[in-house]
Amino acid sequence: MNPFSSGTRLRDMIRSIRACKTAAEERAVVRKECAAIRAAISENDQDYRHRNLAKLMFIHMLGYPTHFGQMECLKSIASPGFPEKRIGYLGLMLLLDERQEVLMLVTNSIKQDLNHTNQYIVGLALCALGNICSAEMARDLAPEVERLLQFRDPNIRKKAALCTIRIIRKVPDLAENFINSAASLLKEKHHGVLLTGVQLCTDLCKISSEALEYFRKKCTEGVVKVLKDLANSPYAPEYDIAGITDPFLHIRLLKFLRVLGQGDVDTSDCMNDILAQVATKTESNKNAGNAILYECVATIMSIEDNGGLRVLAINILGRFLSNRDNNIRYVALNMLMRAITVDSQAVQRHRATILECVKLPIDSQDSDASIRKRALELVYLLVNESNVKPLTKELIDYLEVSEPEFRGDLTAKICSIVEKFSPEKIWYIDQMLKVLSEAGNYVKDDVWHALIVVITNASNLHGYAVRSLYRLVQTAGDQEILVRVAVWCIGEYGDMLVNNTGFLDMEEPITVTESDAVDVVETAIKRHSSDLTSRAMCLVALLKLSSRFPSCSVRINNIIVQYKGSLVLELQQRALEFGAIVDKHRNIRSTLVERMPVLDEATYSGRRAGSVPAVVSTSQGAPINLPNGVAKTTSAPLVDLLDLSSDDVPVPSSSGGDFLQDLLGVDLSPSSSQTDTNQAQKRGTDVLLDLLSIGTPPAQSNSSIPDMVSPSQDSKSAINVLEQLSSPSAPAGGVSTPPGSSSMMDLLDGFAPNPSKPENNGPAYPSIVAFESSTLKVTFNFSKQPGNQQTTIIEANFSNKTFDAYTDFIFQAAVPKFLQLHLDPASSNTLPASGNGSISQKLRITNSQHSKKSLVMRIRIGYKLNSKDMSEEGQINNFPHGL
Repeated sequence: MNPFSSGTRLRDMIRSIRACKTAAEERAVVRKECAAIRAAISENDQDYRHRNLAKLMFIHMLGYPTHFGQMECLKSIASPGFPEKRIGYLGLMLLLDERQEVLMLVTNSIKQDLNHTNQYIVGLALCALGNICSAEMARDLAPEVERLLQFRDPNIRKKAALCTIRIIRKVPDLAENFINSAASLLKEKHHGVLLTGVQLCTDLCKISSEALEYFRKKCTEGVVKVLKDLANSPYAPEYDIAGITDPFLHIRLLKFLRVLGQGDVDTSDCMNDILAQVATKTESNKNAGNAILYECVATIMSIEDNGGLRVLAINILGRFLSNRDNNIRYVALNMLMRAITVDSQAVQRHRATILECVKLPIDSQDSDASIRKRALELVYLLVNESNVKPLTKELIDYLEVSEPEFRGDLTAKICSIVEKFSPEKIWYIDQMLKVLSEAGNYVKDDVWHALIVVITNASNLHGYAVRSLYRLVQTAGDQEILVRVAVWCIGEYGDMLVNNTGFLDMEEPITVTESDAVDVVETAIKRHSSDLTSRAMCLVALLKLSSRFPSCSVRINNIIVQYKGSLVLELQQRALEFGAIVDKHRNIRSTLVERMPVLDEATYSGRRAGSVPAVVSTSQGAPINLPNGVAKTTSAPLVDLLDLSSDDVPVPSSSGGDFLQDLLGVDLSPSSSQTDTNQAQKRGTDVLLDLLSIGTPPAQSNSSIPDMVSPSQDSKSAINVLEQLSSPSAPAGGVSTPPGSSSMMDLLDGFAPNPSKPENNGPAYPSIVAFESSTLKVTFNFSKQPGNQQTTIIEANFSNKTFDAYTDFIFQAAVPKFLQLHLDPASSNTLPASGNGSISQKLRITNSQHSKKSLVMRIRIGYKLNSKDMSEEGQINNFPHGL
């Protein structure tokens, strides 16, 4: 008997509910029906139990509570007839979930049905168990499900495989019991059973390493043969989709091969031929073929290295980028972002196509904002020293015609590329001026600040820069940032503008009078759109021009006087002070408005490192010879990091030996009686220089620290070395420390002993994003030890922003001498892929200059990606105040 066709009460209820015009009327109808169902339940009405359950399920789908009908589901399941069991199991799956305690009462009924002679009842029990199975039910019923994996009917085997997936996810310890049964499913001819069997084997490999090794040794060749037969199979109407035989099975087999081949060279070699065949022979005219090709590319990128296959896979992604379907374009861009870390040269060949994705017009039929943003991120990853000029030109050309919604992201990427890969200062200045003239209002403050810093350091380009800015500002329009930079440069180098000082051969001749230069500043200060910052800079520029151009001093004074009555206090104060200087202090005016001293690029870049990708250093300073043979252009970042320029620490001399003598607190001068001691100190020096990255590239995986770490420890963290250096009871064979000296302890002022976990009773401090790149994000959470304001507890959380897991994860840190740092071991050395977890690590910093000096830290993060050593560095300056 079918309760949905034989009875009319369910239809009547549905009609009544649909006829309701308001929510209140609907609730009234539902309450009436629920009351009738409760009455039937209390009377133990068996004839209409199935009808009542059907009505309860409809009420449940409307969002009303139906818990009072749960026991009716169990009674229907216990009924002998198939129709009652069917409605009972359906109600069980809809009205209950694994968190319900009443579920334990149905375990025995399901167990009986799993052993029933009617295969349809067995199928109902398997379907219900696969949907609501709890850990307790999984342990109790696993033997029955394992037996059913060998059942005669293929539909039962298919449902048993799906139920097994639920069981091993709930109780991973049971995975080993199903390995042999799952392997036998890979020999099935029925596609439904084979599909579920492949999925079961894939889940087993992810849960159990023993299962993974078993399938690699016993089943790889069989899976490859199945995929080959499937790819070469003739037309089969029951499995054909768009001319391809069972693309769903294709995809499952490719995913299983991906799991088997990842990290295993021999297994990867076994599947190379079939992957090449699938990649070359699969039709890409239909969506089914594209899905198979995408999974094939993902498998090729995940298994061990095969250069030819990877080039073929990247070429397929290049074809995807030319597809009119935006979904296919998007997944291709995502995959190319992963592939660029593996084979950047192959991705570079498709640079033009990727650029076309960036330039999709907003009114185009193929336009999609997510496509343009993802393509722009990929272009950013493609930039290197050899292609930075053509790629930057393409992006700036597109900036001129790009829509406002996209201009902000595009401007930020161009500025970052120019700063990071600039080959020469004149090119850097030219590109930044182009950006300012096209999208200056989208440029962040630290970017145009950096441009001014670079201009001040390029003494031979002062005239060229001010003349270029003068030309651009004539047609600046509403580009506020361009006006600011132009006003600043005219104030500093206005005399060079008028006298054509430092004229370059590539420049066009230009004649500018003193009055013309003042006109630019006057126009800028009187623009209705100029903000406070721009007007304040204009007043400073006018004050400087009053000294540079004595003939215009009266006119300049008249402009300044206009702002003495300004309602803005900042402008009023500046106007009063500057007017007094122009009128009454002409004898000292030239001294007061001398040109700004050259700003230290390296120091400024270090302070920006926490928020902006590394800025190219164009400092012309003389190199310093360091003891480990490293040439450093300038020591400013290290001086700033270690606070060597403060009053209580002497400024280092140009000698590398003196610099490290002050840093380590030891005598590094050569002495015949202290040869061994100096050797030990030099080794400690090399460790510090490597940690702080003074001009050295990231250490390779095969490098080791001489006499500091044994050859068997060459892959371990340098943190272990620092812990050995700081430990009073460090083993003698681990670190060579000179007797009677604490130089190694002075390396970072030592580590405090490891206390018990402190209680967080101190003031709350905001969390910060300490470091962020395209691949990693580091977040710091802060707390204080009770009664000890000098000590700060930091919980560092490391998140992976990519789709690949990082192994051999290492976090290293260095602090100035007035700080003491202790690092606890990290929670793991494997950083999962995006969305799958993170790594945490505790740090404790003691600030001996609390409330006088802020915390500052230099970090290096090392990890392995696809067996390749990777390293990222940064400086953290944005600690909350009060630490």
